[in-house]
Amino acid sequence: VKQIDVKKVVQRALDHIIGSLSKGETVELRNFGIFKVKSRKGRMGRNPRTGDAVPIPEKKVVTFKPGLIMKQDVK
Repeated sequence: VKQIDVKKVVQRALDHIIGSLSKGETVELRNFGIFKVKSRKGRMGRNPRTGDAVPIPEKKVVTFKPGLIMKQDVK
């Protein structure tokens, strides 16, 4: 298999994962892990230069939970 073909297949798979996550869907890759989109609550932060309180808005973040086989192999 040519490297360019592998690169295209991997890129298409990643594009599908990103597309699903952007729709708020959970993506599970068996024996690898689970990608989820979660909301991070808004909070108050501080400007490090001035010390002023700055509101940090709520936002969505991607989380990853490794699968059991990955956890065992990484140990």
